[in-house]
Amino acid sequence: MTQSPEPAFFAHVTDWVFDLDNTLYPHHTNLFSQIDVKMTAYVSELLQLPREEARKLQKELYLEYGTTLKGLMERHQIDSDDFLNKVHDIDYSWLKPDPALGEAIKALPGRKFIFTNGDRGHAERTARELGILDHFDDIFDIVAAGLTPKPAPETYDRFLALHHIAGPNAVMFEDLARNLIVPKALGMKTVLIVPNNFEPTFSEIWERDPAFDDSVDFVTDDLAAFLWTIVNPGQP
Repeated sequence: MTQSPEPAFFAHVTDWVFDLDNTLYPHHTNLFSQIDVKMTAYVSELLQLPREEARKLQKELYLEYGTTLKGLMERHQIDSDDFLNKVHDIDYSWLKPDPALGEAIKALPGRKFIFTNGDRGHAERTARELGILDHFDDIFDIVAAGLTPKPAPETYDRFLALHHIAGPNAVMFEDLARNLIVPKALGMKTVLIVPNNFEPTFSEIWERDPAFDDSVDFVTDDLAAFLWTIVNPGQP
């Protein structure tokens, strides 16, 4: 489903901010699930835990610290570069070019950013595979965030200050409602990207967060169609 936006609602927007994983590509794409498996394997090897125990701990760290990486750094002082390199060593060929999304992003008036809890290399490889990398002005990754992930308020402040963005002039697209709480409070418009027909893949079931829906202005399961309604209203 897609809530059709009124173009006038976005007429003031000069900065378009997109999460990466499960936002710029569909939930059903076998990409983030690969990263998820790699993170479980990393925890298992690091702490010599059986896979199921490692996965349970991985999710606990995610919920407490915002990312598995942050939790492992706080509790076990791991090397962030080693973690990021290993969990992003995945097969990107599952991604297919998305010309419709690329044209819609290109047509948006103003600057466009990727704001991700992953690293820049992963974001670049993903966006390049989708055929949309050249449409973005910059990528703000977990390293630029000082390894402090969304939804920490200081991370959004750091992003906005770096690019001289005023919250009321921006919109953020995210697949996790909890990551839209701070943008909403900063005056940004917020759009939640959901799985097609609200059917989550196995790796997303554990991270559903309906309690934060008050931070969401719009919901869509088709980002390209949503954007195209804004840039080309009245057209099919």
